[in-house]
Amino acid sequence: MNEILTSFSGVIVNTITVLIGSGVGLLLKKGIPERLNKAVMTAIGLCTIAIGITGIIKGQNQLVMILSMVFGTIVGTLIDIDKRLESLGNKLAKKSNAQENTFSQGFVTASLLFCVGAMTIVGSMNAGISGDNQMLYTKSVLDLISSSMLASSLGFGVMCASGFVLFFQGALVALSIVLGSFLSDFAVAELICAGSVMITALGLNLIGVTKIKVANLLPGLLFVPVFCLLFEFIGF
Repeated sequence: MNEILTSFSGVIVNTITVLIGSGVGLLLKKGIPERLNKAVMTAIGLCTIAIGITGIIKGQNQLVMILSMVFGTIVGTLIDIDKRLESLGNKLAKKSNAQENTFSQGFVTASLLFCVGAMTIVGSMNAGISGDNQMLYTKSVLDLISSSMLASSLGFGVMCASGFVLFFQGALVALSIVLGSFLSDFAVAELICAGSVMITALGLNLIGVTKIKVANLLPGLLFVPVFCLLFEFIGF
């Protein structure tokens, strides 16, 4: 029981830091000049792109990344995960009497920023397999800063994204406890690579260059282990 609690401690800490950070951001919302907020958000976006690029180069087989992203995007677009997340955000906005557009943007952007990327995947796997939460604790500090700035510009939706952090990262830890020992180093590297492609796309959105529906790319992570097993089997 204690081992299980230890495995999920990083997720709990990360959820709490998002709550605290977004709370601080909401309190300071009127005290931060719009010009300063935009500048910091641009900086966060650029750092997000840099983190994504760093993770992408860890991939060992570009074909796995390409196939996983293509098939994942097809599935994600047909299901339209982005629209479903936005609808969830709108429902939460109505309950909290917040503006729907801003709330949904904050909820979706924050959920993806905090839950897609190398630190989320590797950190959750380390926590599930060995109980090592160090990477998730480090991520928590980064999310504390990011959530503060996001909440100051995008509002209450960022705070509600803490629920998605708890659910998504908790699910990854649980899956790692059950299946982690079956994943090869090759599969882990490719998961990081695919996740980093998504985090790069999110960074481009943050600096206003693109409006990519990053949530629709998420199923690509499910295809990565499948293609890795296939390629290992055929020796490609």
